[in-house]
Amino acid sequence: MDYWADISSRWWNGSFKNLIGMTTVTHIASDEILALEKQYRAAFINSLGGFKSVCLIGTTNKVKQSNLAIFNSIVHIGANPPLIGFIVRPDSVDRHTLQNILETNYYTINHLNKTIFKQAHQTAARYPLEISEFEAVGLSENYVDGFFAPYVLESNIKIGVEFKEKIDLKINGTIFIVGEIKHIYYPNDCLQPDGFLDLEKAGTITCSGLDSYHTTQKLSRLSYAKPNTTVTEINY
Repeated sequence: MDYWADISSRWWNGSFKNLIGMTTVTHIASDEILALEKQYRAAFINSLGGFKSVCLIGTTNKVKQSNLAIFNSIVHIGANPPLIGFIVRPDSVDRHTLQNILETNYYTINHLNKTIFKQAHQTAARYPLEISEFEAVGLSENYVDGFFAPYVLESNIKIGVEFKEKIDLKINGTIFIVGEIKHIYYPNDCLQPDGFLDLEKAGTITCSGLDSYHTTQKLSRLSYAKPNTTVTEINY
């Protein structure tokens, strides 16, 4: 077998070695993915989307029984109007966050930081309805400016949201919740002149997979990309 035929063969059988770093590359196909053990598969697939926004969503029902839950599926939808969304897993079991949002129309999104990420992670435990995760994990409810839902006092960036739309995703039974941003609270020194909010300066952290939390280190902000224009760094 000649050199290139040998290289091609090793690539397709999954044992190709990077010619620069000599790192073994593993390949698995869809049938192998589906055959993985359930929890292993969940951890693996959840890692593939890269670093993600991870926040605490605060809600309460009409009798003021509060709830707090961690979500890592929060996404920007649009700026005019200011819309934000997140995914809720299938409601085959009680989903207190979803129930409270549909009942009251209001919720908060609270960024994580280094001082609260362990408490935030613990909110993923299945507490009964009558137990508030705020109290269970040691975080503080914060009601501000007459907003119905509680913020997390210990969070540095807090967003008050009004529910707008529930979209059922038939492909896997998950639910996409869309809300409109009504209130924003952030540290005074984190907003830059062009409207960029410096999350790293605010202490916001990120996550990967289901249980790995990370601080960030900015490489650079870059100028708006246009054809035939050299990208430059933005410095404030």
